Amino acid sequence: MLGWQDPRELIEVLPHKEAQAIQKNLGYRTVAELLEHYPRRYSRHGDIGDLEHATEGDTITFLGTVTSAQVLRTGRKTRLQLRVAHETRSLSVTYFQSSYAQRVLSEGAVVMFAGRLSFFRHAPQLVQPNFYILQPGPHSSARGGEGTGILKAIAAYGSSASHIKQQLLDREYLPIYPATAKLASWRIMAAIHHVLEKTPPIPEPLGTPPAGLPEFDAAIRGVHEPGEEGPDRYIERLKYHEALALALVMALRRADNQRRRAPQCPRKDGGRQEQLAQHLPFELTRGQRDVVSEISTDLATDTPMSRLLQGDVGSGKTVVALLAMLQVVDSGRQCALLAPTEVLATQHARSLLSLLNQCGVAASVVVLSGSMSTAAKRESLLAVISGQADIVVGTHALIQDGVEFFDLGLVVVDEQHRFGVEQRDRLRNQGRDDLIPHVLVMTATPIPRTIAMTVFGDLSISNLRELPRGRQLIQTTVVPVERTSWLARVDERIREEVAAGRQVYIVCPRIDNDGGVVDYYHAVTGPGGVFADLSVGLLHGRLSGEEKDLVMRRFHRGDLDILIATTVIEVGVDVPNATMMVIREAENFGISQLHQLRGRVGRGSHESLCLLLTEAEVGSPAHQRLLAVQSTTDGFLLAEEDLRFREEGDVLGTRQSGHTRSLKLLSLLSDVQIIQRTHKDAARLVKDDKSTALRLAAQDYHPDYGYLDKS
Repeated sequence: MLGWQDPRELIEVLPHKEAQAIQKNLGYRTVAELLEHYPRRYSRHGDIGDLEHATEGDTITFLGTVTSAQVLRTGRKTRLQLRVAHETRSLSVTYFQSSYAQRVLSEGAVVMFAGRLSFFRHAPQLVQPNFYILQPGPHSSARGGEGTGILKAIAAYGSSASHIKQQLLDREYLPIYPATAKLASWRIMAAIHHVLEKTPPIPEPLGTPPAGLPEFDAAIRGVHEPGEEGPDRYIERLKYHEALALALVMALRRADNQRRRAPQCPRKDGGRQEQLAQHLPFELTRGQRDVVSEISTDLATDTPMSRLLQGDVGSGKTVVALLAMLQVVDSGRQCALLAPTEVLATQHARSLLSLLNQCGVAASVVVLSGSMSTAAKRESLLAVISGQADIVVGTHALIQDGVEFFDLGLVVVDEQHRFGVEQRDRLRNQGRDDLIPHVLVMTATPIPRTIAMTVFGDLSISNLRELPRGRQLIQTTVVPVERTSWLARVDERIREEVAAGRQVYIVCPRIDNDGGVVDYYHAVTGPGGVFADLSVGLLHGRLSGEEKDLVMRRFHRGDLDILIATTVIEVGVDVPNATMMVIREAENFGISQLHQLRGRVGRGSHESLCLLLTEAEVGSPAHQRLLAVQSTTDGFLLAEEDLRFREEGDVLGTRQSGHTRSLKLLSLLSDVQIIQRTHKDAARLVKDDKSTALRLAAQDYHPDYGYLDKS
């Protein structure tokens, strides 16, 4: 955690058995890891003396004397019925089929109980509560210290009766921890309490706590063992700490970017950028013109541009990127376009060349991918290193050792979420004469505001919300597969679209096994198959680059009526004649992915349709996701909706941000104010005291690669 570590091994602090159990079931080895295992909720607590204020379901802990103990039998079943007195109050305690409780709990025993309160005929009772015997009954063979569950777990640490009472009876809030089948929440609570007792006061990592928030030591202790004031203030402080960790990295990256220099690439009158803009076969939207102007201004300075261009599917990001690249080419420098897949890289190269040729602009475009033949790759590398290649389009092959640019001025990263921070930055070190290239990252998956501030906080952001003229709205319908008549209509609808001279995508969630793309392809194209008389292509990730490219070329030319594929067609594939998208088992996809897939249609002049086939139960989260996609085609709205359904850790995965730890408490959906505050605080700290900022972030931060995986 930012500015704080406690590397003590749990085996040094906890009993050996408990430390092993925690490591085996939770994977934690150190004190810091265990203390960052925060409660998922809290149980309001009370004792028997406060029963008039307790309600059904409350967890209570109390110390009482057993005044009566009866074993009642019904057939082969037995139950132990106790009456337990506490000062002037008493209640019923029942154990079913518990030979252990029958043996050790007897009249006269002094026992601490912990369990969930219920009422029978308005009388309070506990059923199957945990217990700990402080003093056995006078005629019992039981020993003091016997018990079950939470009380036994706490006693395992050598706690005295008074200590147990202090931990449980006197607490207003009991933490409920994320647990496993073999490591209960009570046992985790006992371990954390013991660790906190063995942990000296933690110095404030920030020097002074943020205004209005408790000190870090109080927050760590208070989140696990809050007093009457409750845990809220402590949770807020720890959320601040998590948000500040992210914000400091982004602020340091911005500062690092500001101190470095990039090649100045001003607009050139009569240059290739101007030539393309004047001869485009369509009119740029106002949003495109505004973004081109923002990028052009950035490129003209010697401060490295770091800009995120986010636009909905089909909003025209590619032409914006090409205009930016031509401004750099006009300055005599090279550009690199990094795409996540070979299919998309090939598609980009083809689209760029087509547009350049259509507008009569002379600029060389070279493709570099991992599956190229040795001879073809050698030829491309020679063009790159000699400077003959103006625009180099490629996959991860562009960031491999051995690829050297003659004079790289601009890096464009398409579908930024497919690349980590470190991958984005590898190309930044390819500049010449101690200059680093400008960077433009693009995504067709609009990013919620809070994620943009955290994951992409080092970037300026441009948005394209307006769709170019001619883009068709896409009708989207959720199709429950149990409605067989609806399902039959889907196949009919596909054939109608093909009969009208248009093309159809069918997407499957996997390659093999039941419902996989291979089995489905053979089922519908084999003898008697519903599409046996049509021209159908198959595309998935295990095909070679050449095979994928051949299938896509055939579909693009119109040689194929239907393309059955996995999500390999999720981004970048542009076939204007494709007007229908069928997504099988749509419940297996997230909102953003469904929106991306849907964006493959609606690119021509015809109305388009997207059908989401699903087995999801009505009202389930999966079904609600599908209804969200059905309700709107606005990717910015869907991005916010997507955040509601996704885990924070998933949003901030390594591939997306380079951040190697998921957030524990901070919510990117509801903690906007905390994120905004830390964004400002981090910028101020880096400006006023950069050495302290670096010290705080040192365990996770590297100036070139952002967050590093310490493992």
